[in-house]
Amino acid sequence: MKTIFGFIGCGNMGGTLAESVAKTVLGEQIMVCDAVFEKAERLAMSCGMQVTDLISLAKSSQYIFIGVKPQGAAKLFDTIRPILQKRKDPFVLISMLAGTSIATLTELAGCKCPIIRIMPNTPASVGEGMILYDYNSAVSEEQLSEFTNAFSEAGRLDHLPEASIDAASALSGCGPAFVFLFAEALADAGVECGLKREQANLYAAQTLLGSAKLLLESGKHPGVLKDAVCSPGGTTIAGIHALEEGGFRAAAINAVTAAYEKTLKLKG
Repeated sequence: MKTIFGFIGCGNMGGTLAESVAKTVLGEQIMVCDAVFEKAERLAMSCGMQVTDLISLAKSSQYIFIGVKPQGAAKLFDTIRPILQKRKDPFVLISMLAGTSIATLTELAGCKCPIIRIMPNTPASVGEGMILYDYNSAVSEEQLSEFTNAFSEAGRLDHLPEASIDAASALSGCGPAFVFLFAEALADAGVECGLKREQANLYAAQTLLGSAKLLLESGKHPGVLKDAVCSPGGTTIAGIHALEEGGFRAAAINAVTAAYEKTLKLKG
């Protein structure tokens, strides 16, 4: 029997992850459905996937990915709960519902099934995402291995306790927006200094890309790498001084903590 990955919801993140799985799994082994049929159809055509309806997907997929918005979860589970409860064959729910715990997902499903909770980020669209995940005790080693292998092309996967997922997501999930804002500011500065916009955007992006790669591959503390660029009495340390005067470090910390605190409020 072929392993079938079913994706409910073909929005930006759901579609991105389906495309990533299509790099490791045959398209014919992937089902997609969406409230907007045309959206699912476009996604399926791009990767040779199967377009199906919600009921068929819930009946036949071994890995059921929940990619709808949190406010639509109750209605979705009202539809698929009876199907899940009747299934005799093994299946796994994979959910990226923000702020929705594994315990809540178990209640929504109405049965004690294997559940993997994930929080991805948008760089998964270029294979450089950060996917945080945790799972309940019903998930077998084989199922976990199949999950991590299938999603490996999306980027890095990291297992951490569910209690830490919201905090980690405030960093990795919201972080790309903060990085893009910083990149835009760097490019704006380049334009102010006389560079063409295209040049400034390229230099800012490549600088961020190269710096991130250096940080990951060197294993050095970011402060050590920062110090290596700062010559005594030089231009870089003057720029660092200006950033500190503007509260750059505190602003970055505040951005992540504000995102985390907002997540806690949304959870009620």
